[in-house]
Amino acid sequence: MDVTVIGSGYVGLVVGACLAETGNRVVCADIDESKIRLLNEGQIPIYEPGLDRLIARNLGEGRLQFTTDVNQAARHGQVIFIAVGTPPGEDGSADLQHVLSVAGTIGRNMAEDTIVITKSTVPVRTARKVRAEIERHTDRQFHVCSNPEFLKEGAAIDDFMRPDRVVCGIESDAPRSSLEELFGPFVRSGNPLIFMDISSAELTKYAANAMLAARISFMNQLAALCEASGADVTLVRKGIGSDPRIGRSFLYAGAGYGGSCFPKDVRALILTGEEFGVDLSILREVHEANERQKFVLGRKVKERFGDDLSGMRFAVWGLAFKPETDDMREAPALTLIDALLEAGGSVIAHDPVAQDVARKLHLGDRVDFADDEYEACRDADALIIVTEWLQYRRPDWSRIAGAMKQKILFDGRNLFEPSRMRSNGFEYYSVGREQVG
Repeated sequence: MDVTVIGSGYVGLVVGACLAETGNRVVCADIDESKIRLLNEGQIPIYEPGLDRLIARNLGEGRLQFTTDVNQAARHGQVIFIAVGTPPGEDGSADLQHVLSVAGTIGRNMAEDTIVITKSTVPVRTARKVRAEIERHTDRQFHVCSNPEFLKEGAAIDDFMRPDRVVCGIESDAPRSSLEELFGPFVRSGNPLIFMDISSAELTKYAANAMLAARISFMNQLAALCEASGADVTLVRKGIGSDPRIGRSFLYAGAGYGGSCFPKDVRALILTGEEFGVDLSILREVHEANERQKFVLGRKVKERFGDDLSGMRFAVWGLAFKPETDDMREAPALTLIDALLEAGGSVIAHDPVAQDVARKLHLGDRVDFADDEYEACRDADALIIVTEWLQYRRPDWSRIAGAMKQKILFDGRNLFEPSRMRSNGFEYYSVGREQVG
């Protein structure tokens, strides 16, 4: 099948590469000339495990192309995915200008019976706007669909190739057989290909992320109660997570969620509710609880050392909002580092993949960066873990202790057992558990 993906960001690249891998002839288009040049040279502008190899293989075998000629790309596809960004506006609502601009380009160039699929995360009823914009430029027949993405950064290839479910919002049954052909290779194991109306599909994406965000904020609020009452949030998690009605996923207390999806989508869903006169008050508290949680590590540091951190040096392990990505959008590490610097402290940070992003986009020269996690600990007054990278989970404690001024650890992801840290001679402060002084 001839497929076009307009927008070669995170979602667009994963969609294009995975569809090419199953034999489709895919053209990915983007107006960013430097990005397309890098992609055609086999260089990937984002970090996502396995994506570089997938793109290189399909480029080499001729199933995948990258271009800045969006008009020509729109003429290529029997199926066209819109995968451009929908950044939040000042009020938190999704900005649809890029989606609608692409819709206009499609309308001016597409063939008869083209299937136009919105892959970008968009508010309910966006498909109506996409249809109206295309119709301004053509009299041809076409089909508008919604196919929300459920890709986890760090596991996006596996999520696309072996999805829990594929959701397709359609206006009529006309494009159904083509969509079954396109997505069939990914649901052969029996996981569902779910067809529904477009509004329901658009809302499903936001609802899924909001539900997961709610679980995280719930556990973080519960962690505060555990600390106050002497309970252990990790044991509470095991107790409730073993209930099959609840399950174990997304029940970990920590320093708050970040990234490009949860914060943006929760805010956008709140605003969608307001637009339709529905008060989603529970989601407002989810969002506000998460914003407060991002300060939890900075607060613990100041409770230990005082409000004035002048002359103190802090090692920070982890900058990305989660492991296996270089994405630092709304990362809890940024809130922590700002608090440390504003209180007069200095920071030396380490992250396996996000340090270049941190330098260029977020932290500049305000902090030092270490080549490895142990270098970050040299002469540090305390170590603070913000992101649970695998290489941080089994460190050499004697090496850390020998490098630091004081054996003090703030664990924002509850990676270690308090009893083990006590035996290693560390002061240990985690989230929702016993504090080892």
